[in-house]
Amino acid sequence: MIDQHTATLRLVPRVRVGGLAIGSLSRREWAELMANHCVNTRGNADRRPTVVLSANGQVVATCLIEPEFKAIVEQADFIDADGQPLVMASRLWCKNPLPERVATTDFFHDAAKVAEERGLRFYFLASTHERIRHAVDVIRRSYPRLEICGYRDGYFSQEQESEVIEQVRAAAPDVLWVGLGAPKQEVFVIRNRDALRGVGWIKTCGGLFDYFSPEIKRAPAWMQASGLEWLFRALQEPKKYGRRYLTTNPPAAWALLTQTGDVDR
Repeated sequence: MIDQHTATLRLVPRVRVGGLAIGSLSRREWAELMANHCVNTRGNADRRPTVVLSANGQVVATCLIEPEFKAIVEQADFIDADGQPLVMASRLWCKNPLPERVATTDFFHDAAKVAEERGLRFYFLASTHERIRHAVDVIRRSYPRLEICGYRDGYFSQEQESEVIEQVRAAAPDVLWVGLGAPKQEVFVIRNRDALRGVGWIKTCGGLFDYFSPEIKRAPAWMQASGLEWLFRALQEPKKYGRRYLTTNPPAAWALLTQTGDVDR
């Protein structure tokens, strides 16, 4: 029997962009959905986490090139549109395009505000020890009523996963933010979603917490709106992002051109 909350999740509209079924909600709507689901299922130690992954050019390209990775991504409950090119493609070829980009670096703040209002507990599993600790300090100053029930860096081996999972479960978060970088974070989340029962919501977040560091800057608004944030990042950190975008942009563009437009219900 399907409970009311599961039924509500199934009503989220989706459109096919770049070969993936993308949830068609605004940032605020995603935050409200997250909060409602977490609050309404809290107290159930056996609840299976709702998994929300993000799609950008890198993810779209990797799904096109590696069917095994696409099969992993498609096991998520939802995929949101982290990349502006996905939104632009949907506006060209979908009858009901995506309402806006759900950049995780922006969405986090929507989620934090709602979490303060609804009393959600966050756990962060991401980045280096220094950067995640700094990010937590910044977040606590920005959102003093937000309950951060735990955090740790994302540098651990597969052999250490069971220990990490026990730490997370002991903290009893409503939302677990996982920023291990693609494709590692997607593989980790899908592999361990059953072991993380009791957590309400798992959200992958890539390099989110790096942006709380003063050294890392966001692209100007016009570049974000034009789908050129990738270029800004490549110019800012060429060693880290240059080769990635050279190899992922062409297949991502092909997937967006040829596999966008179908409505997935």
